[in-house]
Amino acid sequence: MGTLETLKRAFKTPEIRKRLLYTLLMLVVVRLGCQIPIPFLSDNVIKEILRPDGNALALLFGGKASNAQDALGIFSAFTGGSMEKMSIFALNITPYITSSIIMQLLTIAIPKLDEIQKDGEEGRKKIAEITRYLTVGLALIESTAMTIGFANQKFFDTTKAVYGSSMHDIRKWAVIITGVLCMTAGSAILMWIGEQITEKGVGNGISIVLTINIISGLPADVAGLFSNFVGADGLSIGSRLLNTLIIIAVLVGIVVLVVILQGAVRKIGVQMSQKVQGRRQVGGQQSNIPLRVNTAGVIPVIFASSLLQFPVVILQFFGKSPKWTNYLSQSHWLQPANLKYSLGFLVYILLIIFFAYFYTSITFNPREVAKNLNDRGGFITGIRSGKPTVEYLTKVLNKIILIGAVGLCIVATIPILASGVSGAQLGFGGTSIIIIVGVILETLETIKSMITERNYSRVKGIF
Repeated sequence: MGTLETLKRAFKTPEIRKRLLYTLLMLVVVRLGCQIPIPFLSDNVIKEILRPDGNALALLFGGKASNAQDALGIFSAFTGGSMEKMSIFALNITPYITSSIIMQLLTIAIPKLDEIQKDGEEGRKKIAEITRYLTVGLALIESTAMTIGFANQKFFDTTKAVYGSSMHDIRKWAVIITGVLCMTAGSAILMWIGEQITEKGVGNGISIVLTINIISGLPADVAGLFSNFVGADGLSIGSRLLNTLIIIAVLVGIVVLVVILQGAVRKIGVQMSQKVQGRRQVGGQQSNIPLRVNTAGVIPVIFASSLLQFPVVILQFFGKSPKWTNYLSQSHWLQPANLKYSLGFLVYILLIIFFAYFYTSITFNPREVAKNLNDRGGFITGIRSGKPTVEYLTKVLNKIILIGAVGLCIVATIPILASGVSGAQLGFGGTSIIIIVGVILETLETIKSMITERNYSRVKGIF
């Protein structure tokens, strides 16, 4: 079933059409909220936001939007421009993403949480509840730090606040508290919207909200790309046409590479032992263990980028930008005139590979898989149960992790290389494309499953 055929069938099915429309409605609410600024912003900040290319953070980073974009990196893409607009959804769902990753790590480190997670549906609900509380806590901390930083930069006009007191400090802190509450509540609302989409809509709500935020910035980024390479002065018609074809080829190539990387699976053959029940023999079926080549998803790229950009963001919030931070900034990498800064790029690649192995090691346990196989009377074809199975799974896993990590490095490198060689600022990167493609494929699979399940239920009802 093709993509267009899937969507046609989905909209012809009342139940699925209702879910799709509900999802679209929630996404409209998300994008509207990203345009509503937090209260008491000063006039110059509001003017900056209202500009066609408005970026309030440009005021914070010396009036240069590119510096703000480079410093915030993935965070800016994930918030869908709400950070630059200083909206009530400024934090967006980044606190939830962070808390989910933290919970995954804690589940491995704390046996009690591991037991709760394995306790069926009730355990998953408990973990989800803890994740929600952790999300609100992180949002509160992040919004407090950000609002105080903005207040110190005089982004707020405390004269607009009337709280029954003429004391400037009281008004200032009242404005700060208002900003903290707005951003924290905005993050909590988006978390709720994501959960509602999962329950009443189509697909994973949090992933879909994240994807629509990233997609919202792509048109401007692609337009800027064509403006730099196609619309530049002094170019002949032939050069413009050639540059257009190159841009389209690179973008299509990245998407195709991501689709291949996301869909690549290493299947390990499994044979189930035969058992005698009464007068019948059961079991003996052949199956497989599907191991994704990109086992860690986009997490290694996020971790690597965040780790390198963290000191840059902190220093720039304090109005400092020492020269050594150029080694950590992607906009300075792979530039022919300043290749020395590409040392940071090499560190970036090594970090991606490291986190690919690290994250997979805490989410996939070969020893546990071998134990489950043994308990169910199964074994890997040609491999003895027990320790040999663990060693075999570990060996195969290490190979495919390296392949997946190299694929991630290639996807992440292409936009950086294009930016370094051309000098153009690219707002999107390999991380964004991986997320978009992955979520779209996952959502389409969910819709196909819904259509198949409905058809099965109808046939079952007839007979």
